[in-house]
Amino acid sequence: MNWEKLKPPEPDDPMCCCECDIDPCGCCCDCEDLDEAFNRWLKDRPSKSGCQSPVLTALIDKLEISMVPALVLLPLLLRLAALHYLLGIITLTALPGLVLWYYYATHRKKRRTLFFLTLALYSLFYMYYLFITEILPRGDVSQLQLCTATLGMILTIAFLIHTKRGPGYVTASLHEAQSRGQDANKDSTHLNGFIQSASSSSGNTAQLQTTKGVPTAKWNKCPVCKIMRPPRAGHCRTCGSCVQRLDHHCIWINSCVGEANHRSFLLTLCVFVLTSLYGISLVLCSLCPRQYLLTALLYCPGVYSQSSTALCFTCAWYSSIVTTGLLHLLVAQVLNISFNVTEREALLALRNKTGQSRLWGLVIDPGVYSRGFCQNWVEFLTMTDASLSLRSSLTDLV
Repeated sequence: MNWEKLKPPEPDDPMCCCECDIDPCGCCCDCEDLDEAFNRWLKDRPSKSGCQSPVLTALIDKLEISMVPALVLLPLLLRLAALHYLLGIITLTALPGLVLWYYYATHRKKRRTLFFLTLALYSLFYMYYLFITEILPRGDVSQLQLCTATLGMILTIAFLIHTKRGPGYVTASLHEAQSRGQDANKDSTHLNGFIQSASSSSGNTAQLQTTKGVPTAKWNKCPVCKIMRPPRAGHCRTCGSCVQRLDHHCIWINSCVGEANHRSFLLTLCVFVLTSLYGISLVLCSLCPRQYLLTALLYCPGVYSQSSTALCFTCAWYSSIVTTGLLHLLVAQVLNISFNVTEREALLALRNKTGQSRLWGLVIDPGVYSRGFCQNWVEFLTMTDASLSLRSSLTDLV
C-alpha cells in the first residue's frame, strides 16, 4: 500500500481547488497548469499572426496590469478627496477597503503582484514631491528638517533594495554541502579521538546539560520542491520555492522574508515608519502651527480654503493610514522576534493548536525555539545565511 497517498498534505503543500471537496467540478480552478497554459497561449498568439515584435514580447513579460491603478488612480483619488472634507472622509474610508479587498483576492489565489510595492514606492515619492513643492516654499521647514526627511527616504530605499536581494532560497546543493560538512566533521573527530577520550566525565555531564534544552535539528523533504531543506525552512506557495527560516511572504515588497533578508526588512519598516511620522508632523506643523499634532490631524480650520493646503492635509491623512498599517506589522515582527518565532510557525501552531497565547493573544508561542528575550534577539541579530555558514565551515576545514 502506498502510504504517501494516505498522508495529509503538509501546510506548505499547495492544493488546487479542483483537488478539494469545496469545488469538486473545478469550474473556478486556479491551478498553476492552467495559468501556464494561458501565458503560453498569450505569448504564442502574436507569433501565429505573424506580427510578433521584441518590444511587445518584453512588455508582455515585464509589464503587469496591477501597476496601473497605483500610478493612475491614487493621485486622482487624492485630488478628489481634497475638494471637500466629506469627499475626503468617503474616499479615505473606501481606499483602505479596496486595498484590503485586493490583498485578500491575491492572497487567496496565491499570486505575485507588484501592486502593493508600486503603491508603497509611488506613495513615498508622491508625498515627498508634495512636501518639496507645497510645504517647503511656506518657509516653516528648516534645512536640517529637510535633510532629515530626505535622509530617511534615501535610507528606506537603500534598505528596501537590500531586502529585495533575496530571502535565502533553499537549493539542492545546500543539503549536499551540509552532508560534506558533517563528513568532514566526522573525519576530524576520528583524528582527534584520543583527545576526546581523555576528557573527564564532569565535562561530559556539563555538555549534556548544555545541549539538553536545544531541539534536535533535522532536515526534511519538501513535498513540492522534492529537495531536502534545513530546520525552520518552509515552502512559499506564492514564490514557488523553499526559503530558509521562512517568516512570511510580504506583499509590500513582493518577496519572501527569510533568513537572509529578515534584518533588512525590519530596518526598512523602522526607517519607513519613523520617516513617515516625522514627515506627517512637519506637514501638520506647517498647516496648523497653533495646534497640537493630534488636534491638527482631526481639526484644522481653514485648510480647505486653498487647493494646495487641502491636498497636503489629505495626503497627511493618507500617510497616517498607511503608516498605521505598517506600524502594526512592525509591532508584530518585534513581538515574534522577542519570542523567537516566525509568522509561519505561529500560524502552524495556531492551526494545529500546539501553541500558547502570549501577551493577550498578540503572540502565538510554540515553545520550541525561545531562549529568553535577550538570547532571542542576539540569535536574530547574529544569524547568517545557512549556505554562507556551510561554505565558510567547509573552507575552514579545508
